[in-house]
Amino acid sequence: MSLPLSLIERIDQVEQQVSEACRRSGRNRNEVNVIAVTKYVSVDKTAAVLDQGIRHIGENRWQTAEEKWRALGERGIWHFIGHLQSNKVKDVIGRFQYIHSLDRLSLAKELEKKAAALNVQVSAFMQLNISGESTKHGLQPEQAVPFLQEINRLKHVNVIGLMTMAPFESSAEDTRPVFRGLRQLRDELNNQALTPEPITELSMGMSNDFEVAIEEGATWVRLGSILVGKEED
Repeated sequence: MSLPLSLIERIDQVEQQVSEACRRSGRNRNEVNVIAVTKYVSVDKTAAVLDQGIRHIGENRWQTAEEKWRALGERGIWHFIGHLQSNKVKDVIGRFQYIHSLDRLSLAKELEKKAAALNVQVSAFMQLNISGESTKHGLQPEQAVPFLQEINRLKHVNVIGLMTMAPFESSAEDTRPVFRGLRQLRDELNNQALTPEPITELSMGMSNDFEVAIEEGATWVRLGSILVGKEED
């Protein structure tokens, strides 16, 4: 039985996979950012990730992120990647630099309210349900245009990108249409000049499918088990 990979070995392996996916698709490696999803590991393991030079940390619930953020908040750049309830916005604003799950107008308004009170700007990814799965959060693609038109009225919430989650497939290749669909939607929205600045970012791809996501244009990949491992590793 093979021994589990060390953190350094996992990071090196992921770097090779990211670089190879960029090479295959003719992209510059610097276009792709890796978010270490630390929701299942401890403060010490998260600190070890930061020690290895990974700056972007992803968490999906404040309840599990709080201890890590209070210990390590100034060391990393924090991304909220889970479904965000409006009553939890107060915990996230001012602590997480990026919100990857903007999926409804009521949430946008609450983000605006709390951000205005703190005089901060929110960099947000509009979450789209490209796959059409009933179990997934996110706007339907046809809702993107009217949603952006409403968001443009807000002064403290800036949509910098789109985010989606693909179904878990036994073959990563089967996720390609979902990722391609998000990229095509971004390009269509930019062609309509719906935002003050072009939407440049695509948050898509996780441990099982990130290479395909990169080939289809991901600028942020959210990696948990393949990168940080499990707590007992």
